[in-house]
Amino acid sequence: MYNILIVDDEENIVNALKRCLKKIGDWNVQTFTSAAGAESSSFDLFISDYRMPEMNGVEFLIKVKDIQPNAVRIILSGYTDLEALVSAINEAEIFRFIHKPWNDYELILTIEQSLKYKEIMTENIFLANQVRSQSKELSKNQKLLSKLEKESPGITHVNWNEDGSIVIEDDE
Repeated sequence: MYNILIVDDEENIVNALKRCLKKIGDWNVQTFTSAAGAESSSFDLFISDYRMPEMNGVEFLIKVKDIQPNAVRIILSGYTDLEALVSAINEAEIFRFIHKPWNDYELILTIEQSLKYKEIMTENIFLANQVRSQSKELSKNQKLLSKLEKESPGITHVNWNEDGSIVIEDDE
């Protein structure tokens, strides 16, 4: 189940978004009509209106990014200002910009893509951490092998037969 937070100061927009997203069963959608306090919980995806009275959507999503850097962020707005859009992309690192009025199908598709992106990024982080851990272990083992080779030259060299068996040579 994915947790999605929507912030828009217009109650009718929030209700329309909730109705649209109810069609998807595995999404837990929470809504706020104010950005104040909305960033306190853990969510996979944040969707915010750009123009709100207390704090604009970019400012809100920048706060979210600082608290939950792995959450995906989307701006939803009827206001199209290129400078604001560039600011949202650069500062809040938004994943997508959705223009009001939205198409339900495109909105759902964008949310699905956003959540898939989050899954991939989470898996990449996990795999990168695993590689770092294995690299440390490998480095430790290489140092141990090097130490063994210094103590007993040739001990780490193995002769293999074509069938995969080890060839043991008798020095006598």
